[in-house]
Amino acid sequence: MGQPVANGAATAPTLGKAMLNKYARAFFTRVLTPFAAFLIRRGVSPDTVTFIGTAGVVAGALVFYPRGEFFWGTVVITLFVFSDLVDGNMARQLGRSSRWGAFLDSTLDRVADGAIFGGFALWYAGRGDDNVLCAVTLFCLASGQVVSYTKARGEAIGLPVAVNGLVERAERLVISLVAAGFAGLHKFGVPGIDVLLPIALWIVAVGSLVTLVQRVVTVRRESEEADQEAAREAPQQSETAS
Repeated sequence: MGQPVANGAATAPTLGKAMLNKYARAFFTRVLTPFAAFLIRRGVSPDTVTFIGTAGVVAGALVFYPRGEFFWGTVVITLFVFSDLVDGNMARQLGRSSRWGAFLDSTLDRVADGAIFGGFALWYAGRGDDNVLCAVTLFCLASGQVVSYTKARGEAIGLPVAVNGLVERAERLVISLVAAGFAGLHKFGVPGIDVLLPIALWIVAVGSLVTLVQRVVTVRRESEEADQEAAREAPQQSETAS
């Protein structure tokens, strides 16, 4: 989930990078380098680590969250987040950077996102018994996927989609997971702290909607500018051809 990208192509921050600032990343990169080298010597590929990391996140979300075990679910997810750093470290040691790695990272990131918010939704649809929060969570899940799609689709038609949204993937996950972890302390006797998760989900839902609007407006503006530029260049090309 954190492999380098060929040709310097930019990608959205992975979950691991989102949860660690640059100083913490540097520290954990040094700590995890020997482990990454060990995996390479054992013949483990970066892709394998990516798959294992995603599987761990999915398991942590879908095993613990639907039962209301938010603290332990977040602990498990956080542990597997470090695969973001391990697979990227392995790829750098092997001198590999590929479009396939970038594609795999992005695809499995969407799977992990779906599992996390799906776990929340299952809780509220079941023992959490709150249809409104279930709907809010499903909106977070769907809007997150659409926000990612708008950027990918805009770039696919040749537009830069040059906008920093209010709540992008990194913010969605950090807000949700931190709130879930603290909300889970309610089972350890901390009173009132369980309200953090509903608050976080509402923030993510509203922020995702704003981000979606920002990206749609940006793509429309950029597409109009690109069309106008193409229209200006067409006569010049015709004169050159003649």
